[in-house]
Amino acid sequence: MDERQLRVLRELGELGSVTAAAEALRVTPSAISQQLRLLQRSVGVPLTEREGRRLVLTPAGRALADAAIDVETALARARHSVEDFLGRADGSVSVAAFHSAAAAFWPHLVRTLAAPGSPRLAFADEDVAQDDFPPLTREYDIVLAHRLDHAAPWPQTVSVTALLHEPLDVALPTGHPLTAKPRLSPRDVADEPWITVHDGFPLMATIEAIAAAAGRRLHLAHRINEFAVVAQVVAAGAGIALMPRWTARPHVGVALRPLVGVSARRHIDALHRPEHAARTAVRTVLTELRRAAAVISGQAPGDKEPHC
Repeated sequence: MDERQLRVLRELGELGSVTAAAEALRVTPSAISQQLRLLQRSVGVPLTEREGRRLVLTPAGRALADAAIDVETALARARHSVEDFLGRADGSVSVAAFHSAAAAFWPHLVRTLAAPGSPRLAFADEDVAQDDFPPLTREYDIVLAHRLDHAAPWPQTVSVTALLHEPLDVALPTGHPLTAKPRLSPRDVADEPWITVHDGFPLMATIEAIAAAAGRRLHLAHRINEFAVVAQVVAAGAGIALMPRWTARPHVGVALRPLVGVSARRHIDALHRPEHAARTAVRTVLTELRRAAAVISGQAPGDKEPHC
């Protein structure tokens, strides 16, 4: 039993013939007859009977047709509720992000979506390996995720809004001899102690690429995922690190230098399930994330060179 079958029964009861019901519903008489047979089979009692040339409803059929009115009314209310939910600009939107993206994007969202009638934001930090970002879209409306250039693309189960294609620079203590060079190669940095992320996190692939290009293993002295902490440790002289050019907060004791000879960029994308974008509130937040990305990257056609 479904909504279409109940609608057919109701129209038949009101109009008194299969042909008239077919015209009203803009289908063929055979389609009406098929829906009636399916409904008859599901309820197990006669719903129609012949009265001369007319096909009329039995008492059971009339009772079900009357109930169909309540069903259609309830479904109409449900559709209205869904449409109201989807159309509300001030609906709640949950946004998850890894730490550097959260620090870069969330303040923009808070400022630009503070007016009455704006989406209500709910933030959560999620620092996970690349493969674990897409499953988070089950829990959150929008997930800010990152992957390296040569990493596998996001699965087709999620929709992707591209935000940034961010360079990864070498972070050095400001007094380090390598700061005299405007750019650094893998051989320049291969003998330094490194501060890097834990295994399985996106930046490790670039560390491995540096080692391969230099032809030797790197000394991975410290494993720290949070760039704010990494910057403090670099500034203290404990080693060098890869740092994102735009989303990591600048540190007075850290100098950034571009890395050449290997691919050193990451994509920052907003992941979401396709059905989430049907909501006005979610689309509004995605629009603001794209605007924030333009501000964060400086709206420049090329990359800005990092400073000391």
